This record gives sequence, structure tokens and C-alpha cells, in this order.
Amino acid sequence: MDTEALAARSREKILRRNEVFEAFFQREVPRLAEACHQMSRKFLAGGRLLTFGNGSAATDAQHVSVEFVHPVIVGKRALPALDLGPDFETRLPVVVRPEDMVMGFAFPEADPAVERTLRVARERGALTFALTGEAGEYSFAPPDGDPFVIQEVFEVLYHLLWETVHVYFEHREQGHEVGASSFLYPFLGKGEQLLEGVVDEVQGSMLQKMEEVNGMRAAVAETEVGAISEVAVAIADRLERGGKLIAFGNGGSATDANDLVADCTTPPSGFEPIPAVSLSAEPANVTAIANDVGVESIFLRQLIAHARPEDVAVGISTSGGSPNILSTLAEARKRGLLTVGIVGYDGGRIVSERLTDHAIVVRSDYVPRIQEVQASVYHVLRVLLEELRER
Repeated sequence: MDTEALAARSREKILRRNEVFEAFFQREVPRLAEACHQMSRKFLAGGRLLTFGNGSAATDAQHVSVEFVHPVIVGKRALPALDLGPDFETRLPVVVRPEDMVMGFAFPEADPAVERTLRVARERGALTFALTGEAGEYSFAPPDGDPFVIQEVFEVLYHLLWETVHVYFEHREQGHEVGASSFLYPFLGKGEQLLEGVVDEVQGSMLQKMEEVNGMRAAVAETEVGAISEVAVAIADRLERGGKLIAFGNGGSATDANDLVADCTTPPSGFEPIPAVSLSAEPANVTAIANDVGVESIFLRQLIAHARPEDVAVGISTSGGSPNILSTLAEARKRGLLTVGIVGYDGGRIVSERLTDHAIVVRSDYVPRIQEVQASVYHVLRVLLEELRER
């Protein structure tokens, strides 16, 4: 399959997602607006968000946790959230409290362990979310048959929950000012408002955000499919030579690196595994290097230990300018690795200084939307790698 045919396949796969997203959020936005208001009350009562999942779904538990603890909007308060890790079924009964919120991830279908854990949380009085499943107060069926698309829909879902919780949390109806959240939901002014009107407006704003991510995905389908197809061919060549993927990123992009690697090493049914490692998934190494050398070297030192010339270095960054990403990509190029950047904004220094062999750019300046479309990009890339393997 040549790159032109791959580009056409990429465009088709990317655009197909928009119809799924529109149908899901048109249906679910009223429940999401209601759920956000309940979450705001739980947080005000001292509750925490506890998250968990198995396999690739575990990376969403990591992602939603970091969004609440370390919000990307400057000035937003940290809200307590915790990824319970792989032993969640044992751990949750020990730590859960009635004021908590509990979010269990599973796809493409419900996970029995996740369902059992959600039932325990619900019995203890926690507010529960099942993505997917039936055991939560807010339960969501799979919006599509493709596990990658399901995961992307749920990423938008929990980003909307995070954005809207801050609005309710700081709205004067709760006794707070809107503050820096006003640019997210400008209809929430400084005056007291009836909750019914706020909920209606929040629903409309959620749908606008869904349309925004669909528009960005459509733009990527026009401008980046050539780059995606070229990256797929270049990576496939390295894999045939015995190489592996080495992925890395910070914060939410760290969870994306972890997810990409999970999609490679423990892929959905029907896919063959691909050798891959995530430098973001090594907390002992990351913290040791950050403490002893500096944050700028947390991926560089690991890459030096792992890299072979036939490997592929994949740096995921919303800004395209994180120093630890730049230094690692530079070292990878010196060592002869294929280098790939999946970036946001205008590509940042990665693009302007041509620091990678290939770059795929999601053009936006708003981090959650960038991450949502980046997930579509690397999922489509993973599908293309499978199709190339089968040729």
C-alpha cells in the first residue's frame, strides 16, 4: 500500500469519528451537565475522585487524575484525584469514603473487576461512573465497536467533566466567583443565577466543545494525513529491522505515551503486538533522575539506556517546546533513531527547528482539545501499522 493510499485510509478513519462523537454527546450531554453539578457538591464536601481500569483503560485513569490534580488552566485549584493502580479491587474498599467520586474505565466492553469495584463504591455512598459498564450511577454503553474510538470519546467526556466541575465549583450558586473559568463558559457572570438556566447553558457549551474537537479532527484529516502515512511507513520499516517504539511525554501526554505503548504491546483483538516502551511509565527512574540530575534529563537518561539505532523515538507534546522532550529527541537523532513528534499549537520548537524526521501537528492552543485529537492521530497510526504488517 503506497503512502497516497494510506493517506486516504487515514482521512477516512479520522473523519468517521466525528459522526460517532456527535451522536454520543447529543444524547449524553444532559446527563453530563447534571453529573458535573453533583461532582462539584462532592468536591465541596471534601470528596476525592478515585479512578481505575485495566490494560489501556488504566491510562485513562491516569489521565483524568492528572487533569484534576494539575489543571492546565492557570489559577485553577487542584482538586483531589487518585489513580488506584492495578490493585484497585483490593485497594478501593480500604480508601473509599461516602463523599468520594469513583470512575471505572473499561473498553470495548465492561470489565467484571471494574464492575465489582464500582458496586462496592456505590454501596459505600460514593458517586460512581462506569465507562463502559452498568454498575455506575452514571453508566455509559460503548459508543462504537472500535475500542480506540470508544477511548477517544471517553477522553472528551472526562475533559468536559473536568472543565465543567470548575465552573460549577466557582459559580456564585455555590458561593464562589467564576474567576478565570469565565473564558470557558462566559455566560456564567458574577451575578447569582438559577441553577436550571446554568445547566441549560452548560449543555450548550459542552456541545460547542464537541463541535470544536470535531472541527480540529477534520482539519487534521486535510492537513496531516500525508504526514501520518509517511510516519506509518517509516515506523514499519524500523520494526521490520527489529526496532521498537520508545514513547515519552509529560503530564497528560505521559498518559498518551503510556496508552500508545499499551496499544502496541497489548493491542486489541486481531492486532499483532509491537515492541514498545514508555519512558513516562517508570516512576522510580523519572523521580531518581529528576532528583539527582534534573527534570530536563528524565527521558534523556532512559533513552540512552534503551535506544538502539533501529528504534523509533516518539515524543508527544502539546506545546512542542518542553525541554526534556527536545533534548531526548536530539539525542535520539544523534544515535540514528527515527524521530517522530506528535505536537500541538504550531508545532513549537520541534517543528520550527526541525528537530524530528517527521512531525504531526494538531493546530490549536487549548490543551484538552489538542490531546483529544492527538489520541485520534496515534490510534489511526497504530491501525495503519497493523495494515502495513498484513500487506
